[in-house]
Amino acid sequence: MIDSASWAERLGGDTFLAQTCFRAHKVIRSNGNTSPSPLTWGDLNEIVAAHRLEPPRMRLSRAGEAVPATAYSILRTNRRGVSWYQPQPADFHARLAEGASLVIDAIDQIHSPIREAAAGLERFFRTPVQVNAYASWTSEEGFGTHWDDHDVVVLQLEGSKRWKIYGPTRQAPAWRDLEAPEAPTGDPIADIVLTPGDLLYLPRGWWHAVSADQGTASLHLTFGLATQTGAEFLGWLVDDLRASVTVRADVPRFGTREERADYLAAVRKDVLAALDDPAVLDRWETSLDATHPGRPRLSLPHLTAVPAEPLITVQATVPRARIDQDDQAVTFAGAGNEWTFALPVAPLLRLLAGGPPATLADLAAASDLTLVQVAEVVSALVAGQAVAVVGGSS
Repeated sequence: MIDSASWAERLGGDTFLAQTCFRAHKVIRSNGNTSPSPLTWGDLNEIVAAHRLEPPRMRLSRAGEAVPATAYSILRTNRRGVSWYQPQPADFHARLAEGASLVIDAIDQIHSPIREAAAGLERFFRTPVQVNAYASWTSEEGFGTHWDDHDVVVLQLEGSKRWKIYGPTRQAPAWRDLEAPEAPTGDPIADIVLTPGDLLYLPRGWWHAVSADQGTASLHLTFGLATQTGAEFLGWLVDDLRASVTVRADVPRFGTREERADYLAAVRKDVLAALDDPAVLDRWETSLDATHPGRPRLSLPHLTAVPAEPLITVQATVPRARIDQDDQAVTFAGAGNEWTFALPVAPLLRLLAGGPPATLADLAAASDLTLVQVAEVVSALVAGQAVAVVGGSS
């Protein structure tokens, strides 16, 4: 499993966040040291066969255009009138051999090893992560030269892939923007080939072109990092300012010039006071983490409470859970909820927040709580959708 510590070590930890993140691309070579792959060719074949993945969730792309689903699938309809496109292996293979690339969006939602890797990266970057899978067989560029509206971390899994990187042509371009970046001219600033285990970090807005021109089939994952821009911060601040009667009041659209000026002065005062708070960015980041739903998961067969059994295994489903502690209590915030516990519960919460699954026996040993007490804490977190039972149930 690629956890947050593994991601931090590979990318460069705090040094990467301070010097490279948002600023420059970075290539991290595997040097032959590869972790177990979160996705194999066999996994990919099974995913396509076992799931009804239709465009745009699963698609073939060639020269920047989507290949019609009818070129590689047959429309099936069951006796209840439900229709779906079923991939036909011979046609599917033919389109890929002709130069199309295979894309599966949000593959982290349907393949647990990738989901775990995404959660680990989310803990490191403190932002939501979506993972797409890409497979290519030819030197044809499936998407042309393009840019993404979010930072990405690329993990090469199988074969090799060439990346031509051109850099940005507009500072901090966004999905909702007033202008579109101009296409780059001239030669790329970097021309690299990724091999199995290599990582590439690319900031948003950096133009790039990708091809499998090394004579081998290529499979890679792109971890897309949700952007947290000033626009997102100001949107949160506006909601936070609803506590002010000035902000909640009607705008004096029919007032005199003086009344309108007084209104603007009052709004300006509230906004500046909020921005003058040195902790305002900390509060925003805490809100982002604590309110995000995470990666919800059922805990069947346990509908009401988790039994106090030592081998019951649980895992946090909120990768960015917040833990705060003072000399009287400890709080755990995630999935839009907040719980306050006695101080002896703190080690249990920190073990859960670390990411890997843990048995109730592990949690009891870490916190010196009884198994019954551990089960009560875990049951509360399961009820609040911040933790799930992932194993050990009979």
